[in-house]
Amino acid sequence: MSTESAAEEGLDRDEPVVLVVDDEANVAEAYGLWLPDDYEVRTATNGEQALNAADEDVDVVLLDRHMPDLSGDDVLERLRERGLDCRVAMVTAVDPDFDIAELPFDAYLTKPVDRDEIQETVETLLELSSFGEQSRQFFAVSQKIATLESEKRASELEDNDTYQQLVARREELDADLEDAVGGMDDDDLEAAFRDL
Repeated sequence: MSTESAAEEGLDRDEPVVLVVDDEANVAEAYGLWLPDDYEVRTATNGEQALNAADEDVDVVLLDRHMPDLSGDDVLERLRERGLDCRVAMVTAVDPDFDIAELPFDAYLTKPVDRDEIQETVETLLELSSFGEQSRQFFAVSQKIATLESEKRASELEDNDTYQQLVARREELDADLEDAVGGMDDDDLEAAFRDL
């Protein structure tokens, strides 16, 4: 059901809203078709369309990083400036570099991706929305570390200040979360996030 028809009928929105942004229309459409029918899917093929489609109803954004005019990085920055509390997964052919440390996304998928990856990522990000801000930060930092570890050699990571700062930030968040949850040890906390 489209946003307009739900509003016209006066129905409350209860299905999650996923915004799929990719400059290749067939890719955006495919990602949308891969999602279950109980999601409301919006698609955009450039940054301006994405910003127009993004509102407080959007729960998850699947965002291409490399687009003409407004890049995915620019769109992400503007979404955060607007204060939209949506979870964002970068879904891109751009191999991640250390610059991802500063980007406020929740997950990073490198193309090509398949149906299972798209579905699992959306489900994980929807679940993550129910967690507190500190837990979401821990997850996002952990995702960045895992992404870099999958792409970079150990020697590059060891010598990189940005990576080391991410590791230090994760340890800080881990300690804060451990204090907050009381009895959970590191293994329990990691298991909880692994279940996501």
